[in-house]
This record gives sequence, structure tokens and C-alpha cells, in this order.
Amino acid sequence: MCLVFVCDEDEQRVVARQAAPGACPYCGGAVQAMDVESQWRFCFYPLCFRTKRKFYCSVCARRLVTQN
Repeated sequence: MCLVFVCDEDEQRVVARQAAPGACPYCGGAVQAMDVESQWRFCFYPLCFRTKRKFYCSVCARRLVTQN
């Protein structure tokens, strides 16, 4: 008998959107900051909630990465 354990990340859900300072380097459009929540599951049991802030251009919809 073989047991298989499934551990995966559930789809992401947008919690909040807000305007961010700066402009898109590709098209010059406005930048949006999105708070995205994801959920780690183990056999359909939620283990961990995780919130990340991601930046997107509102004109060309590219994902933007901040550099320090």
C-alpha cells in the first residue's frame, strides 16, 4: 500500500489594490500595488496563510519587481 501526501499552494486571491508611486519603465503607465493572499494546504487542510505585495503596471499589465 502506497500513501501519497499532497501539499500544494492554493490559487491566489487579491485582497487589496492601491496606487503606488512611480511609473512603468516599459510604457510609462501608473503602477498598482496588490496585496495577494495565498494558502498552503496539506490534504485539503489549510496550514498557512501568506500575504505578499506585488506590483503591476495598470496599462500594460506587466509584473514589476522592485530593486534596492
